Amino acid sequence: MMRKLLLLAAISANVTIAYAQPNIGEILALSDSLVQVAVELPNGITGNGSGVVVSKEYVATNCHVLANAKGANIIKYHDAYQPIGLKADWKHDLCLLKFDNLPFKVAPMRDSSTLKYEEEIFSLGYPIGNNVPQPSYGSIKGSYPLDDSVVIRTSAAFAMGSSGGALFDQQFNLIGITSFKSPGSHGFFYNLPVEWIKALFDSPDILSLNTNDVPFWALPLEQRPYFMQVVIPYQNKEWVALKKIAQAWTMQEPKSSDAWYFLGLAEEGANQTVSAKEDLNKAQTLNTRHLDALVALSDIAYLQKDLTALETLKVKIDPLDQEQGELISQKINQLKNQ
Repeated sequence: MMRKLLLLAAISANVTIAYAQPNIGEILALSDSLVQVAVELPNGITGNGSGVVVSKEYVATNCHVLANAKGANIIKYHDAYQPIGLKADWKHDLCLLKFDNLPFKVAPMRDSSTLKYEEEIFSLGYPIGNNVPQPSYGSIKGSYPLDDSVVIRTSAAFAMGSSGGALFDQQFNLIGITSFKSPGSHGFFYNLPVEWIKALFDSPDILSLNTNDVPFWALPLEQRPYFMQVVIPYQNKEWVALKKIAQAWTMQEPKSSDAWYFLGLAEEGANQTVSAKEDLNKAQTLNTRHLDALVALSDIAYLQKDLTALETLKVKIDPLDQEQGELISQKINQLKNQ
């Protein structure tokens, strides 16, 4: 039962600036900063993950790729490189493999504090069976404060083997490490911030891959951050349970737009429309780029046949997502033709 509750780790201004997602040539150029991480596990089998070159000495990856392995190395262009040391933040699931003057391009880093919701991003990693980094495109959907930085949620999916891969912005800056996802076919995809990488540079080297520490995302459900606790009841449409968790979240983090968003969703699901609108509006007020809150409000406005509200919401949605804006236009036209 506990295993079912654990999230699945993937081991082995209001003006929107539009950027085109990178082409194949740009992806190939970026791949010089990506490596495969190969580990030998105690049971005799091998495992794979991904890694990012963050300095001439260090490759960042997820600790769960390395934890309790008998050995590890990185592979690039069919060559293997043996690390000479390790820095580990087991709690945050972030490790740095140390090498002697790596011959690869170092990925420039951008701090998480500058990221905006709905900003277009893409991830690169080595899902199982691929020897060339595979891209996944999406946008930033959540930014959750945790231990002096944030955990980043995106709509860019990643698969087994992509743990430790790179999350890039449209200027090809490293903004996160692809790390874990929630269960289910409509999973939430989470990334660790570069601030934790920078902090880890100053920690002492260690030699052992052995640990009894558990990363924050694998703790018992009630000990995980609220942004993780809401996922399962949200996916299962368990509105009472979701409302209880979201209320506790708003009390702990009253300025979290996502806390108010999930509270509004729970109330909408329970047909508590008045309070749902209030809380969804609060989410959008706290974060004017919270597209999901705007879309939820548009759903309510459509059901209430509130043409004025829909037209107002369309103005706010269009700069964030033109496809969603077009869907709102269709709803507006339907109401006008009734």
